[in-house]
Amino acid sequence: MKNSKRIIALLVGMMLLVTLFAGCGGSESKNQQDKNNQSQQGTTGDDNKQGTADNSGKRLYIPVISKGFQHQFWQAVKQGAEKAAQEFDVEITFEGPESESQVDKQIEMLEAALSKNPDAICIAALDSKAVIPYLEQAQEKGIPVVGFDSGVESDIPVATAATDNKAAAAAAADKMAELIGGEGEVAVIVHDQTSITGVDRRDGFVNRIKEKYPNIKVVDVQYGGGDHLKSTDLAKAIIQAHPNLKGFFGANEGSAVGVLNAVVELGKEKDIVVIGYDAGKQLKDAVRNGVIAGAISQDPVAIGYEAVKAAVMAARGEKVEKLIDTGFHWYDKSNIDSEELKPLLYD
Repeated sequence: MKNSKRIIALLVGMMLLVTLFAGCGGSESKNQQDKNNQSQQGTTGDDNKQGTADNSGKRLYIPVISKGFQHQFWQAVKQGAEKAAQEFDVEITFEGPESESQVDKQIEMLEAALSKNPDAICIAALDSKAVIPYLEQAQEKGIPVVGFDSGVESDIPVATAATDNKAAAAAAADKMAELIGGEGEVAVIVHDQTSITGVDRRDGFVNRIKEKYPNIKVVDVQYGGGDHLKSTDLAKAIIQAHPNLKGFFGANEGSAVGVLNAVVELGKEKDIVVIGYDAGKQLKDAVRNGVIAGAISQDPVAIGYEAVKAAVMAARGEKVEKLIDTGFHWYDKSNIDSEELKPLLYD
């Protein structure tokens, strides 16, 4: 009986030892398997993101700061930026002040964005000089800066995605000269004189008239801050001060809508040739009904897309083009509904 008890005790002890070793081995095996799985998941994630994650595995973060939200142009730019963000699997934010005259508000947004230490930043500067101290901060932190729509007076941006605004405005001047018969008085409403786009569109138009059309005189240039109400008042004052005015150029969507309103309110639709810049529903409707002779269209979707794409490349340490020309087109009643221009003429 004693032998039997000893045998049973021995068997129980052996079973406990086997169970213990099996548990340790299983736990060790499971831990190793978990490590292998985690390693595979990390590699797969990096491959899927195609290098858009930083060393910690987080997605790249790129704030995109526009000039505003008051025009449909910026909504189209946002579409392009979001398209690129999805394609390259990065996180973006898209914001801008309520009005394109709110330089201080945009500076606050830029300062807040920099405080988050983003991987890169995109900026359409309302004031090409005022943003420079903040771009210098970005440079000190190693944050690549990409300009879009409007450049800055600095070499800090690694790239700028924009229309060649001088060439586009010069093309508008050529059309104006053609439509008014090469002589007469014309005027210009520009959104501002602080951004590169405002300066380039003003100079592109005015300088082409001066250089090529000696019988055309630019009688006035005013700045409406991109606000159609303010631009309307300015345009009406110019028309009343120059009763022989034959042409009017509005250098962005808000400016052109303001000129349109002034011409209609004063009953000058048949007397003054209006040329606009950008698109939007009001401009397109006015082109279709002949109140606006035509306008220059940018490619806002391409501007947003190329800006974010360049920011991603810069954040990865890849080489980017310094100037990314996103192109422009002239549209009028004859081609406004063409398949070629439909994607560019946003509502």
